[in-house]
Amino acid sequence: MPSAINFNNPCNLIVILGATATGKTRLAVELAKSYNGEIISADSRQVYKGMDIGTGKDLNEYGDIPYHLIDIFEPGYQFNVYEYQKLFFNCFEEITDRGKRPILVGGTGLYIQAVLDNYNFIYAPEDPELRLELNKLSDSELTQQLLKIKPEQHNTTDTLHRERTIRAIEIALAQKKSPSSTQFPEINPLIIGIKFPRPELHKRITQRLKSRVNEGMFDEVKALVSSGVSFDALDYYGLEYRYVSQLLQKKISRNDMLQKLNSEIKRFAKKQETYFKRMEKQGHTIHWLNGDKNIIIDATALIDANLALKNNT
Repeated sequence: MPSAINFNNPCNLIVILGATATGKTRLAVELAKSYNGEIISADSRQVYKGMDIGTGKDLNEYGDIPYHLIDIFEPGYQFNVYEYQKLFFNCFEEITDRGKRPILVGGTGLYIQAVLDNYNFIYAPEDPELRLELNKLSDSELTQQLLKIKPEQHNTTDTLHRERTIRAIEIALAQKKSPSSTQFPEINPLIIGIKFPRPELHKRITQRLKSRVNEGMFDEVKALVSSGVSFDALDYYGLEYRYVSQLLQKKISRNDMLQKLNSEIKRFAKKQETYFKRMEKQGHTIHWLNGDKNIIIDATALIDANLALKNNT
């Protein structure tokens, strides 16, 4: 727990973030029980139905706690941060109107920051004529086109997949034509992060991957393919779905798949940690808890200290 706590205002949103395999969901559920809360997911893949084991939904952990933005789209749909932000604010206002406490939990930093920093997005429908022209360009030319329109481009993942880059160009052009003037609800977050020493986190990632395999992760991906989800879509969703689909296509052996996937998840965890450090540099205060300690007690102390401000005003 931080040695010094300096709160200015009581929070109206509790945020639980951290790298993959740090136990965010379990903490969020316990806090929801204690503080009359409802959970809003900040996970870019848990929005999809049927993608349960690979995304670590752990729905059995929720019990009677209401949760939101999980299982809301069919696999194959390309969900984006613009849609996420809009749906989050709808959930936030509905939850607070019921007198409940919203708890945002997840590891997709871009989604969390889009909420906390009120990213200005506008509706940008697909433009068939533009797409026809863009499809004539190479991947590198598409990236240069995006950076020319939007030099401050912050989401580098948009340049790693051709379809994402084309979509990002559409959105960037729409933003230049018609800047957004969206009115956002006032958010005063208390951000709690969970972290482990790197060796311990890697151990947890490896153990969780073994558990997911034993729980039927391969069969889950097979079922998605059987239902009509393409291998391209699975590649788009990354990590577990990308590598298991490569196994199903016989592009990789089982042992190589497990080793490469384990390494990629660890690399992904490092990227998440880097993103959260950047959020801190940009002015967000994250109260980091040591995952090896009793994080429920530590998080409760943080929240109680924050909420005491309301009683003293």
